[in-house]
Amino acid sequence: MLTSFAFLRRLLFTTAAFNTNIIVMSRLAALFLFLALVGVTACHTGSAPVSISNRPVSINDRSTTNIVETPSKPIGEMTWKNDAGDEQKLGDLKGKAVILDFWATNCPPCREEIPHLNSLLARYGSDKLAIYGLHVGDAEDKAQIPTFVSQTKLDYPIGYPEKALTSFVFASIDAIPQTLIIDRNGQIVKKVVGFSERAKLDLDAAVETAVNGS
Repeated sequence: MLTSFAFLRRLLFTTAAFNTNIIVMSRLAALFLFLALVGVTACHTGSAPVSISNRPVSINDRSTTNIVETPSKPIGEMTWKNDAGDEQKLGDLKGKAVILDFWATNCPPCREEIPHLNSLLARYGSDKLAIYGLHVGDAEDKAQIPTFVSQTKLDYPIGYPEKALTSFVFASIDAIPQTLIIDRNGQIVKKVVGFSERAKLDLDAAVETAVNGS
């Protein structure tokens, strides 16, 4: 009887351990699947251009569009520079809708977004819409820009944003691409994180509002 009882205890313990392993493996599989989906729609800068926070924001097929951060200075005063060092101030573009696309050459979703940005510029025209690709990759990635531009149809200029602008845009999450849409009065319409079919719809709706809204 004692031997049978010991055998039964051992059997129950083995079964419970097996079931626990199944649960753990299922949860790990779900976690890996989630991380894989995040990687498809957005990637992270290899070296963050500024000090940013680690507050979590959900990213999946629905793009993140909330703007809750407080900028360190008025949005219209924020700037970026081109390769020649010429400075562009956002406020000087008032009267046009503006798209500021934060990207890097080593980010697949960033590259996938470029043809769509080209199509938006073609649809609305440069008299109504201005687009700037603001590079936020590290020095190694920046060195790849000339080659990248020579091989890629890019219908809008590239710039390098100041710290105040990157600190504002990346305050909640450092995933790229992040696309900021500003209306003709200099007001932010939406921020879209990542690039997917859903993000494309959000982007299109925001640009339509920015260009043709009152």
